[in-house]
Amino acid sequence: MSLLFAILFYLAFLVLVLGVGYKIYDFARTPAPLKIPTTPAPVTGGGVVLRMCREVVFFESLFKSNLWTWALGWLFHLSLVLVLIRHLRYFTEPVWLWVALAQPFGLYASPVMVLALAGLLARRFFVERIRYISTPSDHLMLVLLLLIALSGALMAFVFHTDVIGAKAFILGLMRFDFQTLPSDFALYLHLLLVALLLVIFPFSKLLHAPGVFFSPSRNQADNPREKRHLAAWAAKLETGE
Repeated sequence: MSLLFAILFYLAFLVLVLGVGYKIYDFARTPAPLKIPTTPAPVTGGGVVLRMCREVVFFESLFKSNLWTWALGWLFHLSLVLVLIRHLRYFTEPVWLWVALAQPFGLYASPVMVLALAGLLARRFFVERIRYISTPSDHLMLVLLLLIALSGALMAFVFHTDVIGAKAFILGLMRFDFQTLPSDFALYLHLLLVALLLVIFPFSKLLHAPGVFFSPSRNQADNPREKRHLAAWAAKLETGE
C-alpha cells in the first residue's frame, strides 16, 4: 500500500502541475479583444490591483450578489486556508513557528469547512434558480470536497490516525526516501480522495482559483476614453505585421 500510494501521489502531482501550468499558459495567451471591465470599475492600474485583492480575499462581487452564498463560500475558503496551513506540519521538519501556532485554528476549521460545504451542496438542491443551472459535475465536485473534509475531520476528532507515521511517509515522498504508510483505512480513504482531487483539478471549475486573475471583467481598467484598447492580434493587423 505504501508503494501504491507513493506512485499515485507522484502521478497525481505531475498531472496537477502540468495541467494547471498549461491552463495558465492558455489563459495568458487568450486575446481580450474588448474592453469589458464590470462597472463600476477602477480607471487606473493601481485601482485594478486593489479591486483584484478585494475580489480574491473578500469575494466582493459575490457579497454584492448573494449574502448567503457569500457567507458559505467565504467560510469554506477561509477554513480551507487554515486547514492547509495546519497540514504544512507534515511537509516541514522542524515545523515552522507560525505553522505550530496555527494548529488549533486549523483543527477547528475542519468542522466549519464540512458545514460550509454541506450548505453549498444543499443550495444546489433547494434553491430553484441554482438547481436549474447546476450540472452533475457541480454536485460531484462538492461531494468530493465534502468527503475529503469529512474524512479529515474524522481522523482529527474520532479515529486519531498515526500522524507521526503519516508525516514520515510524506517527508519520504519529498526526499525520494520511501517510508511505510500507517495501516489505517480512514487515512487511505483521505489520501485517495486527495489524489483524485489533484488529478481532477486542472480539468474542473476549480480552475477559477488561477482563472480569476485572467478575467477581463476584473483585470481591466475602465479607461477606454483615455487609452485605446487593442488585442495583440488586432494590433498586428493595424501595423500590417
